[in-house]
Amino acid sequence: MNKQLSWNNLIEKQQELQFSGSIHLRKKGKTILSDSYGYANHSEKIENQTNTRFSIASGSKIFTAIAICKLVEEEKITFDTKIVDCLNIKFPYFDENITIHHLLTHTSGVPDYFDEEEMDDFEMLWERLPMYRVRSAKDFLPLFQYEKMQAEAGGSFKYNNTGYIILGLIVESISGMDFASYIEKNIFQPAGMSESGYFSMDELPGNAAIGYIEKPDGTWKSNVFSLPAKGGPDGGAYVTAPDIGMFWDALMNNRLLSEKMAQSLLTPREKVADDIFYGYGGYMELNEQGVVKYIQMGYDPGVNYRSVFYPDLDLIIVVCSNKSESAYEMLIEIESLIVNK
Repeated sequence: MNKQLSWNNLIEKQQELQFSGSIHLRKKGKTILSDSYGYANHSEKIENQTNTRFSIASGSKIFTAIAICKLVEEEKITFDTKIVDCLNIKFPYFDENITIHHLLTHTSGVPDYFDEEEMDDFEMLWERLPMYRVRSAKDFLPLFQYEKMQAEAGGSFKYNNTGYIILGLIVESISGMDFASYIEKNIFQPAGMSESGYFSMDELPGNAAIGYIEKPDGTWKSNVFSLPAKGGPDGGAYVTAPDIGMFWDALMNNRLLSEKMAQSLLTPREKVADDIFYGYGGYMELNEQGVVKYIQMGYDPGVNYRSVFYPDLDLIIVVCSNKSESAYEMLIEIESLIVNK
C-alpha cells in the first residue's frame, strides 16, 4: 500500500471518530510519526500538540509496578512480602496472607473501591468522599479500609484498583518518599520523561489537556469534578505521547530495572482471556511463539489511553486522548496500517 494513502486512511479514521489527542509511533528507537488532533482546551480553542500532557488513568499502573520491582531489587521487600509485614495500617477485614504478588496480579481479593461490575459511573464515588480531598494514596483509605474481602486471596484474576493504592502505600512506607516524588525520581527522570508527572487538576502545568465528557445533548463538560484532584498509584499520571515512547525504550533497554527484574515484570502470570494474560506490568497478548505485544490501557471520564509494544518488531504505538472514547479504535487503525498490512 502507498505510504501516503495509508496515512490518509488514518486521517479519515480520526475525522470519523472525531478523535481528540496525540499519537506517537516509534520503531527501533526512532520516531516514525507524531501527530495530534482536536483541542486541549475547547473554550479557548487551544489545539492539542505533540508535547501536550494527557492523563492516562490506569495506564500509569505500570509505574507503580516498576516502583515495587525496584524495591524488590534493592532487597527491601520481596514479591511474597505480606501487607501486614510492611504497612502499619489496620485493615480489619483483610486476609493477613495477602502478598505483594497478589496485589500486582489482581488476585488479592481486596474490596475494589471502584468495582466496575457494581458501578458504571465513576462520579458516584465522590458522593461519599469529595474528590477535592483525594490528593494522595492515603486519601483513598475511607473508600475501602473497613470493607470486607470480595474474594479469596490468591483466587482468579479480577481487575482491582484498591490493590494498587495499597502498593503505593507500600512504596511510600518502604522508601520513605511521597509516591509521586518516588516515581518522578526513579522512573520519569531516568527515562527522560521530562514532561510527565502527577499533577493536581486545579494546578495543571502548561501544555496539559483538559479532559472532556460528552453530555446527552451532544455538548461537552470538563472532567474536573469527575476524578480525584490528583492521580496516584492506581492511575492518573500526566504524560506526553513521546514520553511514553521513551518510557518503553528505557524499560526494554534495562535503564529502569535490571534485565532479570524487567523480565520478571513482563512475565505472563494470570490468564485473562484466550490469548490475553496479565503480568506484574500489565496485559499482554500471547501466541505459541511467545509475547506478541505488551498492552497498556486507561479509561476515566474524559480520559482514554492505549499503548502497545511489539517486542519482535521493536515497535511502540501510543494513543492518548482527552475524551472518553476512540483511543482503542485509533490504535486498531494504526495497527492495520503498519502491523497487519
